[in-house]
This record gives sequence, C-alpha cells and structure tokens, in this order.
Amino acid sequence: MTPTTTTSVGAMLRTWRGRRGISQLELAGRAGSSSRHISFVETGRARPSEELLLRLADQLDVPVRERNALLLAAGYAPRYAQTPLDDPSMRALREGLERLLTGYEPYPALVVDATYTVVAANRGIAMLLEGIPEHLLTPPLNAMRITLHPEGLARRIHNLDEWRGHLLAQMGRQIALARSAPLRALYEEVAAYPVPDPAPDRPRPAEPDGAAPYIALPLVIEHDGRLISFISSIATFNTPMDVTVAELAVETLLPADPATAKYLRSLDY
Repeated sequence: MTPTTTTSVGAMLRTWRGRRGISQLELAGRAGSSSRHISFVETGRARPSEELLLRLADQLDVPVRERNALLLAAGYAPRYAQTPLDDPSMRALREGLERLLTGYEPYPALVVDATYTVVAANRGIAMLLEGIPEHLLTPPLNAMRITLHPEGLARRIHNLDEWRGHLLAQMGRQIALARSAPLRALYEEVAAYPVPDPAPDRPRPAEPDGAAPYIALPLVIEHDGRLISFISSIATFNTPMDVTVAELAVETLLPADPATAKYLRSLDY
C-alpha cells in the first residue's frame, strides 16, 4: 500500500494489529513499550520513534515493502531499498538462484516475484510447458496465468478443482497480508477464467504407489500421455533487507510418488 496524505501511521499500525489479532497490551509487551504509548501512537497523539516503529513492524510481521510505507507515513526515510534483479549488485543472488534451480533438475523449480511473474526457471518447468500456446509464454511469464488459463496447464491438470482452489486461496491470503493492487487485479483475472472441460480420452488418475496416501495436496498433471504428480514447496529469504529480495519465492515441485520420480529421471533434457 502506498501511503496518502489521509493515511496516518497510527491508523496503519492499528490495521496491522487488527489483522494479527494482537491487543495493544500484547504488542507493547513484545516491542518493549507500554499499551498507553501504543494507544497514543494509534490515535495520533504521539509520534513513534523510528526504532520503535521498526520494532512494532517486526512484531506485527509487516512485509518489507509495507515497512517502508509505515516509515514514510511517520515522516522517516524508507529503510529498505528496492533493487532491480538485473542490477550488478544482485549478481551473486542471480547466480545462486540459477545454481539452485539447475541443481534441482530433473525436478521442476522456478522463482517468482510478488505478482507471480517468473524471474527464473529450470528445464523441468520448460518440460511442463511443452505445447502451451505462444501467447501465454510471451515474457513476462506469469505462473498463475500459465497454470489457470484454459489454454494453459489447466487443461492438463487432472485435479483442477482442488488445485485451482488451492492457488486462489493462496493468492487471497497474500492479498490480505500485503493489500497489493496488482495482485488483486491478477486474482480477479485468473479467478474469472473458465474452467476447461476434461478431455474424454485423457488417462485416469492413478492412486499413489504403496499403501501410504499423499502427504499434501498433489498437482496431478498429464505430460506426453502420462500422469505425473508433484507436491509443491515454497521457500522465501530469511530477514531480507531489500524489497525485491523479500518478494521473491522459490517454488520446487517434488515428485509425489516413485513413478513420477522415475519418469523424470528418464527424460533427456
């Protein structure tokens, strides 16, 4: 959220506190302040110091971008830079991400930003995207559009209702956290996509190998006439000091069963 002249730092803090379900007394105890002072800050009777404001933001788990907004609303300079990923200073990060993605092959892995724009991907992802129409693959690629568009991966996903619901719920939680207008627009776009009818001759999903059930909701998708299953894992950076880095997420797709793992290892990239 970008602060405006009518948005006070106290009102913003009160909103974040309400979202977290934390009382003024509890927040004060966590941040080393008093409930009276927190009350004065929220009502505009006191201006928080920069140090206290950052402690409050930390205890409320405010995203890095929004911490800058809090600082600006209180009359302080932003603390966190927003460095483009192609900046020379980001070279080590870019190279590290590339090594991570390559090392994960043959399993699919990608890196996305706060609006699910794909900033890097490995050959496992390229394998899944084989046959996707060119207009969906024109940069900048967007992971949500590619996945949920009826001409994209959606037509190949065999548990589309469950997977679509999972992705939309995930986006909804992020919107509630960050109040991002671009993310809201993306959500409204992909949620409105028609759900494609399954092909009448597509293979039936197989039960997971062995007696154990899936440990998490799998992505069951068809590739080259074969059904493969993945479990998604998402990782972010710990204590980021840059907005760009804070909003990057590494998603890896782990084979959900031995047959999928064997199939991926058999592919010749």
